[in-house]
Amino acid sequence: MSDLSGKTTIVVGASRGLGHGIATAFAEAGSRVVAVSRTAAPFAEPAGTAGSTVPELADAGDPTVAGSLLDRYRPEVVVLAAGASPHMRPLQHQTWETFSVNWQTDVRIAFHWLREALLTPLRSGSRVIVVSSGAAMAGSPLSGGYAGAKATQRFITGYAQDEAKRAGLDITFSAVLPRITPATELGRSAARAYAARDGRSEEEYLKQMGPLLTPEIAGSAMVELVRTEATAVAPGYLLTGAGLKKLP
Repeated sequence: MSDLSGKTTIVVGASRGLGHGIATAFAEAGSRVVAVSRTAAPFAEPAGTAGSTVPELADAGDPTVAGSLLDRYRPEVVVLAAGASPHMRPLQHQTWETFSVNWQTDVRIAFHWLREALLTPLRSGSRVIVVSSGAAMAGSPLSGGYAGAKATQRFITGYAQDEAKRAGLDITFSAVLPRITPATELGRSAARAYAARDGRSEEEYLKQMGPLLTPEIAGSAMVELVRTEATAVAPGYLLTGAGLKKLP
């Protein structure tokens, strides 16, 4: 997978934030990118002999969408970066509906796409990356069920890898856990909420986190991961402004 020219990559959640950066990076690396999102988003035309971007307006959580798009495009790479923005409130100010929004959205999307990747199945040598969150390890007391939902995404990515091996499918599944970043709408909201909770400014809160993750860094990291020899790919990675770090 070192050469992405002529390969097809589906990026789910490509309209904004890290997903947009990931879609852009794969197109610039030469891939034909199918950018799946519920709303349209502009993409710059890749330079030279780079790849292309094909928009697909769809609800990734619809149980029929994953199978339909996998059948139509037959991708070698699938990146799942879609999810809902959590309601940033302490536990007692959540309702069950706000608390469970990421279970109903993020986990649902991962479940449908991982299931279809195994059932289709994707062609030999394919890669599937599920973008979870660093909250899956550290927790997130102001975002309801977000951290638990993101941990479940990581778990079921591992389940999918195990099932692929049991079925003799040459598909590599990985979970990537990005650290909070103000470069996304979700990250800005979380940073403001946690800074206020700690009685600090947003700038002070972010400064303690070291190099900040950007959509461009995320895109480069995902391309790097897909280009890595499958036998060297870890089940999970932490993603920060410094890049990818294998998780135990």
